[in-house]
Amino acid sequence: MPFRTFLRRGAIIPLAQAAISLAGCAVGPNFAAPDAPPVNGYTAGGLPATKGADGPGGTAQRFVNGADVPAVWWQVFRSRQIEAFVREAVDNHPDLAAAQAALRQAREVAAADTSALLPSISGDASATRNQVPLAQSGQTGPSSLYTLYKTSVPVSFTPDIFGGKARGIEADLANADYQRFQLEATYLTLTANVVTTAISDASYAAQIRVTQEQIDGQRQLVALLEQQFALGAVANSDVLTQKAQLAQTLATLPPLQKSRAQNRNQLMAYLGRLPSQDRGEAVPLANLRLPRDLPVSVPSLLVRQRPDIRAAESQMHQASANVGVATANMLPSVTLSASGGSSALALSGLYGPQSAAWSVAASVTGPIFDAGSLFHTKESKVAALEQSGAQYRSTVITAFQNVADALRAIQSDADLLKAQIEAEKTAAESLKMSQAQFKAGSTTFISVINAEQTLLTARINRVKAQASRYADTVSLYQALGGGWWNRVDESPASDVKPAGVAAIFTPAGALPAQPTPPAN
Repeated sequence: MPFRTFLRRGAIIPLAQAAISLAGCAVGPNFAAPDAPPVNGYTAGGLPATKGADGPGGTAQRFVNGADVPAVWWQVFRSRQIEAFVREAVDNHPDLAAAQAALRQAREVAAADTSALLPSISGDASATRNQVPLAQSGQTGPSSLYTLYKTSVPVSFTPDIFGGKARGIEADLANADYQRFQLEATYLTLTANVVTTAISDASYAAQIRVTQEQIDGQRQLVALLEQQFALGAVANSDVLTQKAQLAQTLATLPPLQKSRAQNRNQLMAYLGRLPSQDRGEAVPLANLRLPRDLPVSVPSLLVRQRPDIRAAESQMHQASANVGVATANMLPSVTLSASGGSSALALSGLYGPQSAAWSVAASVTGPIFDAGSLFHTKESKVAALEQSGAQYRSTVITAFQNVADALRAIQSDADLLKAQIEAEKTAAESLKMSQAQFKAGSTTFISVINAEQTLLTARINRVKAQASRYADTVSLYQALGGGWWNRVDESPASDVKPAGVAAIFTPAGALPAQPTPPAN
């Protein structure tokens, strides 16, 4: 899908567009988007397909160069609960509402400043009752009373000779673009955080379940050893050793429970809920699916897809336009004004030819001596442009690093999961062997304890590796921009409101109400 124009959704400012099209004749630099980095890839080497492994998160993945990022990328995990989480977060999180309002504010500023390109016309009508003594004219008698009726229509216009106004509107529209991409960045960050936090919750739940299973097994073993000790089959030291191991395993459970609880609180915050409104919805780790094919955008397109890069580009554009504004302020300006109206002693004669009155004027103003103030103001804008250019390049470097990090993490964590699954199998076999040898009297109970601890560690590490594979996929979609160009994230709250008399009398009750938190 081609990239859209982001001046506004549904209502373009034609006059503002005309001003920007004429900005080529204005003073100051004409902005052009920087070229993409001249590279063909994100990593130094190739990107072979990842290795597969048994169990959840073990799907082998391959990278599809040039593939587009889907608009609703979180559906690749095939989890209805994750989709419900994302939908709730998008509907309820106040950061998105704030970003929509910020976009509308920027567009309203651009619409307001566009009026400077047109003449200013006002109207005035008055009626005054006057009394003039006849003595003022050398006559005698009572004072003279009369009513004077006047109308006038003043018109004022300052031509944009050097394009300062056009550059100002250009800066306003660039700021609107910046807010547009800030909205997309907020949307991308929120959706990625929701999915990642849901995966983390699934990981903590699985780790707690593994730990609880290990605790249950160790408790059964303690009970068995106590029975054997009563029969004289084992030493009391073996019972105490197993109890100590049980206590150590129990001590690992509260930190996991705390981490999950805090992670759930964070998930509720992303959903726009309060912690007490947690209804317990969760995503089982075993129910998630990894996509086999992963998109890898062409590097030259990344600078057009990443919202943070586009926002940094808009800041450069705004800084460039501000240089033009400051340059135009150093030059003379011309103001044209005219006024037409009438005055009469009776309403019936107010619009007669004998009551007409008009005036026309022109003035030129310009700086003569300001001790270098305007020059240094312009140079400060030039420095700001240089600063925004450097910040743009830094943003691009970080974006390419993010993609490279995500690609390497996907490959490395696939290898890690395969190794952790093998380690878990080996640890389980080692425990069985140690238990058999202990029963045969060929080893000490310490070897059994060590084998138990090794298996617990291996199972926990395997769960973490599974969760990492899902989180790595999220990181890649986020690093590639999240597919915002394939969907519409703006709401009517970001649209410029129609101007007119009706808008002046909009009742307060017509304003959007504050959102109500979801019921517990």
